Amino acid sequence: MALHCPECGFVNPPGANYCQKCGAFLADEANPAATTAQYDLGETGEQESVQQQASAGEGASLVIRTGGRAGDSFALEGDRFTIGRDTDSDVFLDDVTVSRNHAVIVRRADSLHIDDLGSLNGTYVNRRRIDSHKLVDGDELQIGKYKLSFLER
Repeated sequence: MALHCPECGFVNPPGANYCQKCGAFLADEANPAATTAQYDLGETGEQESVQQQASAGEGASLVIRTGGRAGDSFALEGDRFTIGRDTDSDVFLDDVTVSRNHAVIVRRADSLHIDDLGSLNGTYVNRRRIDSHKLVDGDELQIGKYKLSFLER
């Protein structure tokens, strides 16, 4: 059964979690617990499914969905986690659409928050530009041309 994107109307293949045209989340009423699939290339060049919990580990993590490093995941350990084009960033995103010091994820009390650091192109969470946002499981971040998923296990 094909899935129609609620944002752009694009017809996606069965089992898709995100629209292939615009990247919007495709809610699956039959399986509300569905998550993003992650694959690695095997020795033969074929895609091999990777369990997301195994790659993301326990606790919070960011998974790059689109951009040059799609599939990479980063465990959010500690109280401060930097994102930007600076090679010293915890999440290094190498593209001119990303500011050198674009955003930071900080722990406040028992939750994680993402703060934009005055970036030129802005930081978006769930398609809304933010200055600061309390992250919840499943949030979709956009930083420059990169789209990332926030997962909390």
